Amino acid sequence: MKYFIQAFMVVCALIGLMSGCSSDEKKSEKREIVQTKNSKTQNKSQDKPNIVILATGGTIAGSIDSAIKTTGYEAGVVGVDVLINAVPQIHNLANIQGEQIANIDSADMTNEIWLTLAKRINDLLADSAVDGVVITHGTDTMEESAFFLHLVVKSDKPVVLVGAMRPSTAISADGPKNLYNAVALAANADSQGKGVMVAMNDRIQSARYVSKTHTLNVDAFASPNSGDMGYIVDGKVFFHYAPNKPHTTQSTFDVSALESLPRVDILYSYANDGSSVAAQALVQAGTKGIVVAGSGAGSIHKYQKDALKKLMKNGLVVVQSSRINNGIVLANDTDSEFGFIGSRDLNPQKARVLLMLALTQTNDPREINEIFARY
Repeated sequence: MKYFIQAFMVVCALIGLMSGCSSDEKKSEKREIVQTKNSKTQNKSQDKPNIVILATGGTIAGSIDSAIKTTGYEAGVVGVDVLINAVPQIHNLANIQGEQIANIDSADMTNEIWLTLAKRINDLLADSAVDGVVITHGTDTMEESAFFLHLVVKSDKPVVLVGAMRPSTAISADGPKNLYNAVALAANADSQGKGVMVAMNDRIQSARYVSKTHTLNVDAFASPNSGDMGYIVDGKVFFHYAPNKPHTTQSTFDVSALESLPRVDILYSYANDGSSVAAQALVQAGTKGIVVAGSGAGSIHKYQKDALKKLMKNGLVVVQSSRINNGIVLANDTDSEFGFIGSRDLNPQKARVLLMLALTQTNDPREINEIFARY
């Protein structure tokens, strides 16, 4: 009996030991499963591109105390975090980080904000951990900001501007879908090397050609001289063409050391445009260049042109553009010989952007004419 009890105790001890080992093995197995799951989750996060959203304000960040009104709102009141949280689906497309650069109505855009934005984008895209940038922006001056960045960003990584035609409080707000499309575009591998783009109303536009073509409609952006660069359907990106003018890494413009830009203004030409007061006042205020929004193919009223010629003899640079948002403007042989420069297919506001950057390199009208031909 004594030996039986001893044997029984040994067997119980062995069973307890085996049970303990089994329990430890199960715990270890459970830990491995959890670690594997976490590892898969981490790898999934790492597989998604890293996109930074830079907010500058605009209608997409606008608000009014009515769900019906799409006018009379205050632009630039909603912060970047609110914009991101309003579209949680973008986290399925990319790892998202947000920064507030400004929060303004884009009608109040300044050269200082442009320079700050350009430098921040270049810093971000120099980081191998950042795959692209999306900029939320008001639509009024979006084409100008886009073209400026198109010429001064020094990376092949995607940069996409996006906005809205209706405030965030409207029942038909277009901002959330536009933001989703912009992130999809910036996260798409085929967006590399295509310069700065604009994503509005499912359409992709090149910064080089895009312009705002309607005051209120959600389908407010187009590229009259080139057509849409592409289209976005349910987050899927389709490209039709790539811009053929130099941009981003191919551009010679560098703003990294600049704190300001040369002053360039726009004059409008019209019937009975006989006063030279405006041009003279601008030059006296420090204007280095003037873009004329001429009639037809860039025509300038004779009285205005005579006044401009006098100012050009003292160093003013003048570019001829057109009030018409389609077509090409070339200075005729006589005007070209005098120093007038044709804007080609750039509208007045974009011609102003290029002239400002050209003046950071040269004051020679012939050299600036070559810059307009190139870009």
